Amino acid sequence: QVQLVESGGGLVQPGGSLKLSCLVSGGIFADYSMGWYRQAPGKRREFIAGISIGGSPFYKPSVKGLFNISRDNAKNTLYLQMDSLTPEDTAVYYCNAGSSGTVVRSGRSDYWGQGTQVTVSS
Repeated sequence: QVQLVESGGGLVQPGGSLKLSCLVSGGIFADYSMGWYRQAPGKRREFIAGISIGGSPFYKPSVKGLFNISRDNAKNTLYLQMDSLTPEDTAVYYCNAGSSGTVVRSGRSDYWGQGTQVTVSS
């Protein structure tokens, strides 16, 4: 059974940075496209960034240049570096794994983590 565990969330001041991690176990990490989603209070879960099996990233346009997704296949870990954070970035952040970038972006992934809370506040 593939399991995803996010970490790295917390409280950060506006303009600050955080780096989230997602550790994958129970499967072959290198075989999956990966993605990050977030869900703010009272809002639907939204796609933020994804990365293909080959390492090509793709982003929601509003976070491109501010967030950077990467993967380390040797460590079975997905990352999301977030810079210039604003209160609007406050949300629970989830990682997901899918068979392709299309699956990841659509939200139809079979595998999801439990989420990590990111709060941007002064």
